[in-house]
Amino acid sequence: MAEVSGMVAIDAGSLRTFAADLLGAGGFSADQAEQTADVLVWANLRGADSHGVLRIPRYVEMVELGLINPEAEPRQVSGKGAVAVIDAQRAPGAVAMNLAARTAAQLSDLHGIGWCAVRAITHAGAIGYYAQQVARRGHVAIAMTASKPLMIYHGSRAEGVSTNPIAIAAPTTDPDRPLLLDMSTASVAIGKIMAAKDAGKPIPPGWGVDEKGEGTTDPRKVKAVLPMAGAKGSGLSLMIEVLASLMVANPLISVALTEGRDPGGNGLVAALDPSAFGNEFTREVDRLRSAIKDLPPAAGSSDVYLPGERGFDEMEKRSSTGVPLVQGTRSRLLALAKKLNVAVPQGLA
Repeated sequence: MAEVSGMVAIDAGSLRTFAADLLGAGGFSADQAEQTADVLVWANLRGADSHGVLRIPRYVEMVELGLINPEAEPRQVSGKGAVAVIDAQRAPGAVAMNLAARTAAQLSDLHGIGWCAVRAITHAGAIGYYAQQVARRGHVAIAMTASKPLMIYHGSRAEGVSTNPIAIAAPTTDPDRPLLLDMSTASVAIGKIMAAKDAGKPIPPGWGVDEKGEGTTDPRKVKAVLPMAGAKGSGLSLMIEVLASLMVANPLISVALTEGRDPGGNGLVAALDPSAFGNEFTREVDRLRSAIKDLPPAAGSSDVYLPGERGFDEMEKRSSTGVPLVQGTRSRLLALAKKLNVAVPQGLA
């Protein structure tokens, strides 16, 4: 452990073990805890702390509230050809989406394309993780998740859509460094507002609105986030709801808006086998990558970055120096550890 700019840095292995121990003590099965901890620490390593271990107290609370079902046994309920539909039974999101990624990749091995939709999931974390798993097999991946209204629909002053994220990964000749786009349809992921709360810092204008629908820079007052690029962000989110929710007969937005219920979440992973297209795909991706990297940097920029590149660079750095935890996150994890009687890694207390 080490102090980093007022924060405590913990090595990834210790953090992963601690995360799994907390989740296991909080009701997750051992396998569910390990899969979830791996996704969370992957996000922390990439600098996406908004989707990292700060989520653990909420995940444990979701088990207590019955929103996450540790007894779930996700299973395929329908499908045809290259399409499979899985009912996750409110399993931890990482478990459900890992299964979707494996299934989509297996279907694409057979058919050249695989589409696995999974309904009744819970929070899945950073969905770029699942897209990267498919890309490691040499396939192109598209991953999406959908949830309840959390974001203002452009032109209204109320939540009408969610922050539904989308990730696209294309393999390169380096299996650990695909092109990896991972983005929310909101101006900012809600987790970044959570991270700002933990850090005791204000948020930039344009991220969220308060209960009156007015903009705020106080993360404690945020009632809903704003869409990315106005109508484009809310429109893209709405269409992810169509693909991820309506297609599996588990509508989220319409049910929440008309009935006041929360049906959970849904997700999907699509995989494409480049060999089905009969070309030297990864070589062309490498050539595209080099062409973009050779562009002259803009004034004030030191480099031209590709999708996911900053995250991979940060992962290399944090793998050596440790994962920094802000005081708010650290305090909440320590409080949970005390409540659940979980041993705390040396130096973190």
